[in-house]
Amino acid sequence: MKKIISILIMTLALNATIDAKYKIDRLEPAFWWAGMENSELQIMAYGPNISDLRPSIDYPGVSIERSTLVESPNYLFLYLNIDKSVKPGTFDITFNRKGKKVLSYTYELKARKEGSAARQGYDASDVMCLITPDRFANGNPDNDNVAGMTEQSNRADLNGRHGGDLDGIINNLDYLDDMGYTALWLNPVMENNMTSTSYHGYAITDFYETDARYGSNEDYLRLSEKAEERGIKLIIDMILNHCGSEHWWMEDLPCNDWLNFQDGWQPTTHVRETNMDPYASDYDKKMHSDGWFVETMPDLNQRNPLLADYLIYNTIWWVEYANLGGIRMDTYPYPDKEFMSEWTRRVMKEYPNFNIVGEEWSTNPSIVSYWQKGKINHDGYISYMPGIFDFPLQEALIKGLNEDDSHWGQGLIKLYGTLANDHLYADPMQLVTFPDNHDMSRFYTQINEDFDLFKMGMAYLTVTRGIPQIYYGTEILMTNPNSDSHGEIRGDFPGGWEGDEINAFTGEGLSADQKEAQALLKKLFNWRKSNTAIHNGELKHFAPAKQSGIYTLFRYNDDSIVMLVMNKNSEAKNLSLSNFKNEVLGDATEAINVMTDKTINLKQDELSIDARSFLLLEIKK
Repeated sequence: MKKIISILIMTLALNATIDAKYKIDRLEPAFWWAGMENSELQIMAYGPNISDLRPSIDYPGVSIERSTLVESPNYLFLYLNIDKSVKPGTFDITFNRKGKKVLSYTYELKARKEGSAARQGYDASDVMCLITPDRFANGNPDNDNVAGMTEQSNRADLNGRHGGDLDGIINNLDYLDDMGYTALWLNPVMENNMTSTSYHGYAITDFYETDARYGSNEDYLRLSEKAEERGIKLIIDMILNHCGSEHWWMEDLPCNDWLNFQDGWQPTTHVRETNMDPYASDYDKKMHSDGWFVETMPDLNQRNPLLADYLIYNTIWWVEYANLGGIRMDTYPYPDKEFMSEWTRRVMKEYPNFNIVGEEWSTNPSIVSYWQKGKINHDGYISYMPGIFDFPLQEALIKGLNEDDSHWGQGLIKLYGTLANDHLYADPMQLVTFPDNHDMSRFYTQINEDFDLFKMGMAYLTVTRGIPQIYYGTEILMTNPNSDSHGEIRGDFPGGWEGDEINAFTGEGLSADQKEAQALLKKLFNWRKSNTAIHNGELKHFAPAKQSGIYTLFRYNDDSIVMLVMNKNSEAKNLSLSNFKNEVLGDATEAINVMTDKTINLKQDELSIDARSFLLLEIKK
């Protein structure tokens, strides 16, 4: 009898030991939604020796298709089949060993927000404001320093954390709304628990968590909801090419091929042309796509199907969770390009009216156009991405404003010539236009702080085809006079911190030019909101006459005509209307000056354009 009892005690102790050695440290995504377009869902479970266990689910409409083991024993990848008719609710994912329950995780299928699948992404009716969250406004000083986060706040360090956060943006949504912005693109807010220079957000250490120094996932959702109340869409900044070197999985990678050059980093060549070069060597393609940006940004191998699915489901999770209105995809030509095609296809299939813009930093439109949906490429490559950032037009804008128009081929003719290349794009109206962004010198710095040129440039971006994006602070002429370092370019927005001597939110301390610039953009962007000729109208422009310094562009539809004339000359110029009447204006007799609200007589033969200025007219049909 004693022997039997002894054996029983030993058996119970063994079972206790077996149970104690298993736990779930992470399960991603932590929840999902009923009624998604794609019935499959990948779940990544992470915990010590979890690969020893076998999962099971007992819930109507949910079944496990397969579970996949990898090199690390601490990962288990589950693929669920979720019937489209499944009811929202909770169920247990049970993890068993030798037929005995060891662990369980209560999983939830949430109800989707009404109309989620049909959500309307940002479009050409929007004006997008780009914000670097750490540098905009500090709404909650209590999260400047957070236990467990390695880099703490230091506003004196240009490359350090300054304390801007989601509360700071939420608190100033009325300002952004008043300025006329209808979409917000934030530089990445996912966790960047890196040792230094983590404020920019591009070295993610957790793809499912908001950085605690910005707030929480709930705060991010609250920002989305508060923005939506004002008719403002939220655009997430995503990175699929790389993660941060201090990402939680770097201590225990799932697979031997989770990263490119996993045994030792190699820098990327940045030769993006290899993606479409018909003569490119396989070596050059690999060194561009598989190389790392820097040693602290390990390059992800999207050819690994488990990682590819992980990134796709993570994207859809954020869109659904935060009710997003768009995605800005960082470094679009750097990941595996076949994966990027599949990523965009899957996201756009889930949300057919959504919008995505990719970063291809090239001033060659034949390279930029390669990535847009609908483009018929020489190599048969198919993309599903609606939009691309228009770096060619950004360069043309700077040169067009700065160059001397009296020299052949210089000045405003650069704007004309760049738009003439629009035949390369499948849909040029979907391009995102911009004067600058977080990676280049401020627009006002690039045009040598010439206020007249600033006003012309802003008018042009308001009217030309595409979707304008403006970097925070452009409206108050922010500059980077001392260097082109990112830390200076991404300066603090004045008034965003308690004690700031200048407050751009209220106008206190701004110069006369800054106030005028702020009023100009406010006028242009709010006028643009209701002008359908700019949203969906045709474009026609007239080439600047040789050395004239004058450029005229029209947008028009069945309801109205918008006419923009830019005059870079140091004296007023008279502009003949005859060609415009023949092709665009027709029998129109009067127009409204958008900036002054005065009526302009179009029966006359000429218009007078003030020196170094623009004239913006609206003509109702």
